[in-house]
Amino acid sequence: MEFLLSLVPWVVIFAVFWFLFIRPQKKKQQEHQEMLSKLDIGDQVVTIGGIKGLITAIDEEDLKLEIAPEVEIEISRRAIGRMNSENTGSIEN
Repeated sequence: MEFLLSLVPWVVIFAVFWFLFIRPQKKKQQEHQEMLSKLDIGDQVVTIGGIKGLITAIDEEDLKLEIAPEVEIEISRRAIGRMNSENTGSIEN
């Protein structure tokens, strides 16, 4: 019985860590993966390195970003950090 009572604080600590750290991180990771799977040509995105661009072509794992008029780079799909909601359809500022 004493052994079970000594486990209760550890279980409570694990539960707190689960709800404060592990669960939200998994949810955020799942949302990011869903966003990556929904990328389409013409979407404005920002890479994890901060490069803003317009998707011009999509392959299974790679895509091409137009970062300036007539300037394209090829990057990994996993390098996309977020969708850019500021401007849509054009990279001209």
